[in-house]
Amino acid sequence: MNRVILIFLVAIFAIALVGCSTNPDTPPRFRVRNDRTTDASLQVKTSGGNTININNVKPNTTSEYQEVATGLVEITATIQGQTGSFTASFIAGVNSSYTVVVANTTPASVSIISP
Repeated sequence: MNRVILIFLVAIFAIALVGCSTNPDTPPRFRVRNDRTTDASLQVKTSGGNTININNVKPNTTSEYQEVATGLVEITATIQGQTGSFTASFIAGVNSSYTVVVANTTPASVSIISP
């Protein structure tokens, strides 16, 4: 009887361990949240040499996640009705998600949060 209980406990522990593990190869990802009342467009340069353009993110919306290479990610945003461009950057790491926030502030600003 003790053997059955021990096997049962080991099986539960193994299932819990597998269920809680993360894939170490999951690439970093980001999304854009536009808190302003006008459209925002972003140019995202990754350390992998790629440039991702995200155009016309509508007011008060959040885009879908997009994967990026690990390393430095540089953001340049242009905001409808605002002169100039606004920048932010972050270091992207594996198994990480980031939100680029186009803030409804005066002057406009772009920041990065990692939930």
